Amino acid sequence: MSVIVTDAGFAHATQREVVALADLTDQTAVDLAQTDDPEALVGRLDQLTLIRVAFPAFNDGRAFTVARRLRVLGYTGQLLALGPVIADQYAMLRRVGFDGAEIPDDLAARQPADQWQFRAADWGAHHYQARLRA
Repeated sequence: MSVIVTDAGFAHATQREVVALADLTDQTAVDLAQTDDPEALVGRLDQLTLIRVAFPAFNDGRAFTVARRLRVLGYTGQLLALGPVIADQYAMLRRVGFDGAEIPDDLAARQPADQWQFRAADWGAHHYQARLRA
């Protein structure tokens, strides 16, 4: 199993049919690798309700770019980081367009909800873009 992390805290992930980009036909949920091109989903973004973007390791940040590009392309559904992201990355996940993260149970045990909630409290307030707009 895995845990979904959002601004509201932890929730157990529910089983759902999610396919890889190469296998996408008429499903509404897709997993993207950090190397997949979001442009491949143009024309289908409005049909998708969930996109998970893989983080193979917490120090591989290519998924941040994929998420941002999906939002720029107009995706409005649920967007989750998938894999071993850490609580310290939560604010950046939210800033680039992720709605949350789906993390392994063992990581959730090592970094409990209170560590994530601390980062979730003001993720939109402390970034250079907000300071520039002020």
